[in-house]
Amino acid sequence: MAELIAHLRGIDERALVLRYVQPGLVGLIDGTLSTLAPIFAAALLSGSHAALFVGLATAVGAGISMAFSEGLSDTGEETGRGTAIARGAVTGVMTTIGGVFHSLPFIIGDVHTALIVAGAVVACELTIISLIRKRFLDVALRMSFLQVAFGGALIVAAGVTLGSA
Repeated sequence: MAELIAHLRGIDERALVLRYVQPGLVGLIDGTLSTLAPIFAAALLSGSHAALFVGLATAVGAGISMAFSEGLSDTGEETGRGTAIARGAVTGVMTTIGGVFHSLPFIIGDVHTALIVAGAVVACELTIISLIRKRFLDVALRMSFLQVAFGGALIVAAGVTLGSA
């Protein structure tokens, strides 16, 4: 771990963004957004217990998928984005993290309470994503939040619509 921190301190910001921040951000956004519809649909159809396990399975599956997708899409040699293994690992771990946190409220047995808590967790996740985009990609905070919130709202609407069918 100390070697990783020393390596990150010695890297210029552009390389840090290309090799770690951007793949991590892609994973975090994907994990946060792509897991919303299955979790909310499962919660409405089957309750908290099902939503918890659907969310965890979706987060882990998406993490593995995104790790392979990122790792196999670019060797990094042509683009200077770092090694495929490192980018794949960062993307996969961050995708899993993005999906796990709003799955955990479904430990709560009452589905309506769990949905409210999960909604609050998603709001925190979207805020963190927006702050990262502001810091490293120079995107205005308001615009960043509106963009990720719009995507999240579309996905939640899909999950609610399918879960209420």
